[in-house]
Amino acid sequence: MSEDYSNPEGFKRVWSKAIEYLRPPRDYTPAEWAEENVKISLGNAIPGPIRFDNAPYQVEPINMMADPSVERVTLQWGAQTGKTQLLNCVMGYYIHHNPVSQMMMQPSQGDLHTWLETKFNPMVDSSEVLKEVIAKPRSREGVNNQQMKSYPGGFLMFSWSGSPRTMRGRSAPIIYCDEVDGYEYTAEGHPVSLLWQRAATFGDQRKLLVTSTPTRKGSSFVESSFLNGDQRRFHIPCPHCHEEIELKWSNVMWDKNNQGEHLPETARYVCQECGCEIDDGQKRVALRQGRWIASKPFTGHASYHLSELYSAFRRWRDIVRSFLEKKATNDLQSFVNVSLAETWEEDGERIDEHGLAERREPMEAIPDDVATLFAGVDVQDNRLEMTLVGMGRGEELWVYKHLTMYGDPSTPQLWTALDSQLFHQYTTESGRKIAIRATAIDSGGHFTNSVYAYCKKNAHKRVFAIKGMGGEGKPISSRPSRNNVAKCPLFSIGVDTAKDLIFARLRVEEQGEGYIHFSEDLDDEYFRQLTAEKVVTRYHKGFKRRMYEKIRPRNEALDCLVYAYAAYAIIGLNVNALADRLDEKGDDTAPVETKPKPKQRPFVPNTGKNFVNSWR
Repeated sequence: MSEDYSNPEGFKRVWSKAIEYLRPPRDYTPAEWAEENVKISLGNAIPGPIRFDNAPYQVEPINMMADPSVERVTLQWGAQTGKTQLLNCVMGYYIHHNPVSQMMMQPSQGDLHTWLETKFNPMVDSSEVLKEVIAKPRSREGVNNQQMKSYPGGFLMFSWSGSPRTMRGRSAPIIYCDEVDGYEYTAEGHPVSLLWQRAATFGDQRKLLVTSTPTRKGSSFVESSFLNGDQRRFHIPCPHCHEEIELKWSNVMWDKNNQGEHLPETARYVCQECGCEIDDGQKRVALRQGRWIASKPFTGHASYHLSELYSAFRRWRDIVRSFLEKKATNDLQSFVNVSLAETWEEDGERIDEHGLAERREPMEAIPDDVATLFAGVDVQDNRLEMTLVGMGRGEELWVYKHLTMYGDPSTPQLWTALDSQLFHQYTTESGRKIAIRATAIDSGGHFTNSVYAYCKKNAHKRVFAIKGMGGEGKPISSRPSRNNVAKCPLFSIGVDTAKDLIFARLRVEEQGEGYIHFSEDLDDEYFRQLTAEKVVTRYHKGFKRRMYEKIRPRNEALDCLVYAYAAYAIIGLNVNALADRLDEKGDDTAPVETKPKPKQRPFVPNTGKNFVNSWR
């Protein structure tokens, strides 16, 4: 027993390492742990060890995920605010410092893969403590793949909203749901509720972190979650009057030159309390002195709202440029959602018919800026309604006329009257010949077979039978089906998607790309029909659904305009390239190639011998 050890140095190393595992862990907060152990990978704005001085608003939310009094944290945050980095830091804390099992959900499998490859895995690779505890890929000591990563004391499992099976048979006390407004509802319920239920058995130990940029008013999950919490907003002291203020987009100001052009480089923030200007440098200093202020009592749910205005990596001029770009492309919703972290108000989608009627202009002939024509036809029980639409560069539209042709759609006379409109050669103001390039006719009424017969007969002239399909996210045009009695190509049209586009174009007020012109020949009834629907949010079996609802009984004008745009979508025309060719060619007299009918072979009876004539 008294013999000397042959390797005393090795024994010391083993003993020292064993002592480290026996020593109680340091009483870290998640933010302190992150600053000591997390490095931001190359390719980010400021790579290297994470420092919350650059984003001081992250400290309180990240620490809340270790607060025993907190059960749920919601982040309704905008872009460039670091919500994904915050989520990763909390994960690392519960992997290394306070190991417990965790579950993470992304909107789709592709989103999950992107997050793993660009966010989580680089964080692990740059952290020695995380690499040490997470199981190595293809090793026997644990699991490390695209579905799970194990470590002593727990595991981190992954799922995505479109696959309920990735949520079954799993439970964990810590749940993360990232970008929840992109989740798909399932037949079993909302994915966040399903995943949160997996933590029910853990009682007071369970915690849920919900993050997302918001989407539409009334259907945004993250906004509903934020409103159910204590609604905290970040306030900074004004460097001039020292009053605590919340940064608001309405207080961002910039100048214009003598020609009325915007000058984003002059952007600054004007304090709502004293009227003094706050530049980018003063904002960075004030951020480090800011604090979160709740507007409701805390009951276990801490909810946070933060816009891009607080980002230390975005100057005032950059945000103004983003706003002007989105406004120019009629995409203000993405600015409101992503930059301001606010929901898009649906009430704006109800268009004022009087404002549109005031935009009527003379159109004695097709305007010269029109590159081609499209038509949309709606079939009613006693009439056909048709809208003729011209399209130019940038999908600028001219509604040239809207016709009502009365008659019985089951008789050929009414369709012959339609022929005279669809196959007519029109003339532009300069005398250029132009024809209708494609037509879409609704087949969803009481005269489906008549529509099929007419469209099949004129298919070579690009006359298409269509059927509207409601619901969000459907493409304007999809591949045709011949699964009908007439074997006529039938195109399904995502009418809600098309109406979203039309309503957005109706709001464009400056002539040019996306603007819609109206002929002075259109009467007031046309504009009442054009604005006869509005967007509403309804509940169906407990699920929110965004849909269009009539506010007037007649909406044929809107339908015909949607169908005309659908005709354009079906043929996939590059209207800008066509306009370039017309500048060189000078006319559009042959938009459709009429295929010659093949000569029919004369019928020759078979005179070969068989059991019928072999007796002769």
